[in-house]
Amino acid sequence: MHLNLYSPLADEYNSNAQKIRVITESWVARYIFCPSCGIAVSNYENNKPVADFYCLKCNEDYELKSKNGSMGKKIVDGAYTTMITRLQSNSDPNFFFLNYEKNTYDIKNFVVIPKHFFVPEIIEKRKPLSLNARRAGWVGCNILLDTIPESGKIFYIKENIVQSKDKVIEDWNRTSFLKENKNIQKRGWILEIMKCIEKLDNSQFTLSELYQFEKQLKMKYPENNNIQAKIRQQLQVLRDKNYLEFMERGKYRIR
Repeated sequence: MHLNLYSPLADEYNSNAQKIRVITESWVARYIFCPSCGIAVSNYENNKPVADFYCLKCNEDYELKSKNGSMGKKIVDGAYTTMITRLQSNSDPNFFFLNYEKNTYDIKNFVVIPKHFFVPEIIEKRKPLSLNARRAGWVGCNILLDTIPESGKIFYIKENIVQSKDKVIEDWNRTSFLKENKNIQKRGWILEIMKCIEKLDNSQFTLSELYQFEKQLKMKYPENNNIQAKIRQQLQVLRDKNYLEFMERGKYRIR
């Protein structure tokens, strides 16, 4: 895998945005495989409105976003209402994020975020464009990367280091059970518990340690009057899906 974006294709365009679009799509088409099955992804012709690439075997769609500099905490996306509608209808694609150095075109990070990690809470509504703007009143959105569990960020390239194909596929399949839950609110609960587990920063943890997040979860879900029971319920789900291993009463381990 060559970790540089430059291609003579870029010389055919004057617009920097067009150059980046062409060379990033060309690079992905050449090197990137479907994280679900491992076969090469294919370009959609004439840029499908909701996706850039697809897998012939899995029928998974992928939208590509790129950014120079650091990955940062958020990625600029399109119209807010369109994104929310796609989330609610479960028609959103998976997301490829490519992070590169502007001056050298060297690739620093390439990550895929499965669509089942996308819930309304990770979508930030931007301010409407000013009345003087060409699209006055248009409202865009940002994808808040820092609110997505780390298990939902599957790296092909991490800080200039290429990850093995087997690891990418293993990391993808590890959380594929989330696709089964079409209810966004229920899936949101599982994701919140996964984030709480990650904050403990230990592969082994206890139920009492997770209860420390009760106030935080109550603020997020004020209508739920039994947060501790909900925590136990979500741990049971994660255990049944082999994301967690039950060690003994009140003790768990991340698989």
